[in-house]
Amino acid sequence: MSQKNVQFAVAAHVATVLGYFYGEEVTSATLAASVNAEPTFVRRSVAKLSKAGIVTTTRGKNGACTLARAPEEISLLDIYLASEAPETFALHGYPVQEGCPISTNIKSCMNSVLSEAQASFEESLASRTLASLVAGIKRQENRNRRKLSGNAK
Repeated sequence: MSQKNVQFAVAAHVATVLGYFYGEEVTSATLAASVNAEPTFVRRSVAKLSKAGIVTTTRGKNGACTLARAPEEISLLDIYLASEAPETFALHGYPVQEGCPISTNIKSCMNSVLSEAQASFEESLASRTLASLVAGIKRQENRNRRKLSGNAK
């Protein structure tokens, strides 16, 4: 079974928290609690977002993070690239079985398929902003509140 890579998902989660509280400083402890992950893993994500110019950080006892740009100016592709996650699709590394027409040719044939899929994935991310994620969170939050108050429609 292949392993799942969560680098992009965690980076998007962190950025969404910062987008939700845009204009406010958020501590790394708050970010780690929201992600419910090891603080060191979350800090590495923050460092990558900071290196990419998406997040600004202050260090020390009162250290915190903020978005460097408005959520409308940050695409999900920006976050994906900053997260340094591996490509979504990859070829297997098993040795070629000589004499098998599939084994000897599959990698070259699949390479173009996977390249097109990766490009399509990245185009989709480029067309969505962090603001759209934040808006989706707020819509879902409002639906949940209505359900709890008995006014669900």
